[in-house]
Amino acid sequence: MLTKYLKHNTPKARKTGKARKRCRRCLRIGGHINKYGLHLCRQCFRDIATKIGFKQYS
Repeated sequence: MLTKYLKHNTPKARKTGKARKRCRRCLRIGGHINKYGLHLCRQCFRDIATKIGFKQYS
């Protein structure tokens, strides 16, 4: 029924802005850590930081 509308109804790929950077793990937009190519939100980074080799100092 609606298949004829699917071709032109897809959203454009974002080139700039907040919605372009998403967390790899949970797809959250806010609190994004891009440094060292991590592409994680801050909550996911706290969960897996020790597994990926980061150490916590005091």
